[in-house]
Amino acid sequence: MNRFVKLLNFELSRFMKIYLVLMIVTFIVQITGMIVTANSYMAEANKMIYEEGMSQAQFIEQYGAMSFLGFARGLWFTGPIAVCAAALLFYIFMIWYRDWFGKNTFIYRLLMLPTARLNVYLAKAISIVLMVLGFVSVQLIFLPLENSVLKWLVPVDFRADMTVGQIVKWDYLSMLVPQTFTEFILYYGAGFMAVSVLFTAILFERSFKWKGILLGSVYAALSVVIMISPLLAMNFMDQYYLYPLETLGLEVVLGLLVTVMSLWMGNYLLTKKITV
Repeated sequence: MNRFVKLLNFELSRFMKIYLVLMIVTFIVQITGMIVTANSYMAEANKMIYEEGMSQAQFIEQYGAMSFLGFARGLWFTGPIAVCAAALLFYIFMIWYRDWFGKNTFIYRLLMLPTARLNVYLAKAISIVLMVLGFVSVQLIFLPLENSVLKWLVPVDFRADMTVGQIVKWDYLSMLVPQTFTEFILYYGAGFMAVSVLFTAILFERSFKWKGILLGSVYAALSVVIMISPLLAMNFMDQYYLYPLETLGLEVVLGLLVTVMSLWMGNYLLTKKITV
C-alpha cells in the first residue's frame, strides 16, 4: 500500500505544474469574462434607458435580467472548463506515452519497481480521477467569488440572483457536481470505467504495435457495445421487459464487468506482454 501511495503521489506531481497553470488560467478567464459581460450588460442598459428613453421595466422585459446562468452558458465560463477537460483527456494518453518516448524510456524503470505492475496501472488511473475531482472542487470555490463579482457590478434591480446550490443544478454542472452520493458513484464510476478502457486500449497498442491499434480499437468498441446493449435490445425488441430502475441496475453491473475486465486485461498485458 505504501508503494502504491508513492506511485500515486509521483504521478500527481509530474502533472502538477501544468495542473496549477490550468486552474489559474480558468480563474483569470472566468473572472475577466464576468467583468466584461457585466459591464457590457450595464452599458447596454444605460444606453437604452438614458439615450433611447426606455424604462427599466421595458429593458428587463426585452433583454432579461442578468443572472449567473446566462454567464455560465457563454464561452467565457465554458471555454476554460472545456480546455481543462481536453487537457485531461490528452493526458490520459500522455501519461503512458511520455514514459515510453522519453529520453530514458522511463516505463521500464517503473515496471522494474518491487511492486505489482497493476499498481502502476491503478496509480495512473486514480491520478486522473483525482485531478478531475480537484478541478471540480476548485471550480466550486470559484463560483461564489464570481457570483460576488456579478452582484458587485450589476445593481440588484437588473439581476436575478442565484445561489451556488441553484447554479450547480444546471445542465452539465449537475454532472460535474452530482446532487446525491448515488449520482456521484454513478458519474465518477463511469468516468473511471472510461479511463480504464482507454488505458487498456493503449496497452494493446504498446504490446502489439500496429496490430495493437486494431486490437485496442476493437476492445474499446466492444466495451461500448456491452454498455449500450440494453439500449440496443430495446430498439430490436417489440416490447422491453425491464423497468427503468432495473435497467439502471443492469447498466451498473455491465459497467462493473467492463471495469474489471479492463483492469484484468491491463494487468495481463503489463505482466505478460510488456517485458523489461
